[in-house]
Amino acid sequence: MPETESLVINTGPLLALIAGYGDLSLLRRIYKRVLVPFEVCREIETGGTTSFGVKEFNQSDFLEKQSKPLNIVQYLNNSLDLGEASVIQLALNENIHTVCIDETVGRRVARLNGLSLTGSIGVLIRAKKIGLNFLMQDVINRMQSNGIYLSRKVIDFALRQFNEI
Repeated sequence: MPETESLVINTGPLLALIAGYGDLSLLRRIYKRVLVPFEVCREIETGGTTSFGVKEFNQSDFLEKQSKPLNIVQYLNNSLDLGEASVIQLALNENIHTVCIDETVGRRVARLNGLSLTGSIGVLIRAKKIGLNFLMQDVINRMQSNGIYLSRKVIDFALRQFNEI
C-alpha cells in the first residue's frame, strides 16, 4: 500500500468506497489531494441504470474534479477503458505517483508506467491504520451486498490486517 499525499482515483474504487463506507469522507482524511479525471466524473454522473453513488460523489466537494477531457495517449486508449486510461494519463500529466484502480489490466498498465497502486481495499486499510474506526468485515459485507466483487484472497488479506479473521 503506497504512502502518498496525492491520489488519482478511478470509477470502480469511488463506487466501492461509497458502497462500503457510505460516502467518500475517508478520502479527505487520508489524502491531501484526490484528483478525479473528467472522464471518471462523467462515468459517475451518468449514473448507470440506478444512479448509485451520484449523490455522494456530487457532495464530495473536496475532490479535485477535472473540468476538461484529457488528451490520452493512444496506447492507453487502446489498452484500457476510458476511466482507467484517464486516471493513468492524469497521474502522469500531474506527476502524481499513486493511482487507485481495482481492475487487473488497469493496475498492470499503471505499473508499466511507473505508477504506484492502491485499490478500494488498500484505501480502507490505510484509513483504519490512521485511526478511522470501522469494522473491515462490515464494510466488505456492504460492498458485496451492493454488487462489488472482491476476491476471497483480497478479503482475507484485509481482515487479517486487523485480526478480524
